[in-house]
Amino acid sequence: MAVADMTRAKPIPSPRLLFSTAPFFRRPIREAFGPIADAGFDAVEVMVTQDPHTQEPRLLAAASREFGLKVEAIHAPFLLVTRRVWGTDPTGKIYRAVQLAEEVGASLVVIHPPYRWQVRFRRWVEGNLAEYSARTGVTVAVENMFPIRLRGERGVRFHSSQGFEDLERFPYLVLDTSHAAVANLDIREVYREYRDQIQHVHLSNNAGKGWDSHLPVYQEGVLPLSEFLEDVVADGFAGNVCLELDLRPWLDDPDALREVIVRNREFCEGRLVARKPSA
Repeated sequence: MAVADMTRAKPIPSPRLLFSTAPFFRRPIREAFGPIADAGFDAVEVMVTQDPHTQEPRLLAAASREFGLKVEAIHAPFLLVTRRVWGTDPTGKIYRAVQLAEEVGASLVVIHPPYRWQVRFRRWVEGNLAEYSARTGVTVAVENMFPIRLRGERGVRFHSSQGFEDLERFPYLVLDTSHAAVANLDIREVYREYRDQIQHVHLSNNAGKGWDSHLPVYQEGVLPLSEFLEDVVADGFAGNVCLELDLRPWLDDPDALREVIVRNREFCEGRLVARKPSA
């Protein structure tokens, strides 16, 4: 019996499938948790917004228990619409997000990279992020962004560091597939190149029209999502794969909303099952 146990193949790690509350950022968190749980998910990434239930550990933990959803990741308030949530100091936002993560049992915090003029923040991220993550036990990972063209501007101003060559100095990364498409990056190559740093994936398709479309994964787009998911499974990626979608066309139709979330879940579940090694 002991010999058989010793020779038994070790199971291949599988990514954890999450759903992000980002599509519901203008709505109370309960209006996000209900449809997500109803569509068969058991874990989420929570985007911190103006809703107190996304900011206060006690309130978030209560909602998590009520809907049976484990909070696995916290997205710190780095969006333009949340620029004043928890103050305007980016490191202060990180401290608050990590504290929230610790109290609700999440293991990862998503942040945006520094703007080019945020010199002090960039130094902190490059010099302190790894040590801070190790000390707190919460991984703080930097998300890839993309260039944007401002109305009335001839040139391109950078939203923040948009290429992975700009992010390689950061110890932990979040790969957002739609952002990568806008920046003309091959997501399969990005994963192969930065596999040791990528801890978390924001998964969606992209229309290929130069904007951040965050399409459902089963919709026609430019990204090879099936092959990408096969890559991460074959590689033994043990991080999170989190669906982060634009759900605005369905938000006011509960039946249609449930259907689209279920279809995204089923698409991913069918591709995130680790194949048994051949005998």
